[in-house]
Amino acid sequence: MSVKILKLDRPRANAMDGAFVDDMTRAVTAWEEDDGVRGVLLTSAHPRVFCPGLDLVSLVALDKAAMKDFMRRFARMVWALYGSSKPVVAAIGGHAVAGGCVLALTADYRVIARGARIGLNEVRVGVPLPWSVTTLLKASIRPERLGEVALLGRNFVDEGAVGVGLVHELVDADCEARGRERLEEFVDKDPDSLARTKRALRAAVLDEMKAREEEYLDDWLASWFSDSTRARIGEIVAGMGKPR
Repeated sequence: MSVKILKLDRPRANAMDGAFVDDMTRAVTAWEEDDGVRGVLLTSAHPRVFCPGLDLVSLVALDKAAMKDFMRRFARMVWALYGSSKPVVAAIGGHAVAGGCVLALTADYRVIARGARIGLNEVRVGVPLPWSVTTLLKASIRPERLGEVALLGRNFVDEGAVGVGLVHELVDADCEARGRERLEEFVDKDPDSLARTKRALRAAVLDEMKAREEEYLDDWLASWFSDSTRARIGEIVAGMGKPR
C-alpha cells in the first residue's frame, strides 16, 4: 500500500502558470496509472502559502488566444483532479485563495491550519468564476453560503472556513500529519469499491463541467481583458514587489 505525497514547490509560492497546470495534469495521469499508489496527499513546501491562485505576473502578458488556451488547460487540470479515482486529501498549511482554493476543492477531504485563509476572490479582481469552478463550488460547499463565497469574494479562516464548507477540519498543530492520518482512513478501504463509489458520486458534476466550459469561456475572457480588470490586475502585480 502506497501513499503519494505531492508537495507543491513552484515559483512565486506555487502561483499557477501554464507549466503548473500541465505538470499537475500529468501528475494525476501518472498516479492513476500506478497500481501501487492507493491515495494522494496534496500539500505545499511553502510554510505560509498552499497556493495563491493564477500567476498574474506571467498571465497578464498573454494575448487572448494564448489566455484561452491556458484556461482550457486549467479546466482540464480541474477535471483530472476532480475525476481521480483515488482518494486525495489536501493538507492546507497556508493560504489557499482563488485558484488555490479551487485546487483544494477537488480533494475528497480538506484539512486546514489555523490562521490560513481560503476563499475565491475572483469577483474582487473583476473576473467571473470559470464554469467548471462554479460547478465544483456548488458541489462542494453549503448551498446557503454560495453568495458569500462566490459573489462577495470573501476569504475565510479557522472555524469560519469549516462552517462555510470550504474545508472539513481545522488543526492547530501539524497540518500535513493530520492530512496523512485522514488519507490513511481512505486507503484502508477496498480500493476497487472506493474508486467505483467515488466515480459514481462525481460523475454528474464532472459531466456538467465538461458540457458547458467552452460555452462560457468567451464571456470569461471578455471580463479578463476588460479595461477595468486589466487595471486591477496591473495594480496587484505592481504591489507584489513592494515591502509589507
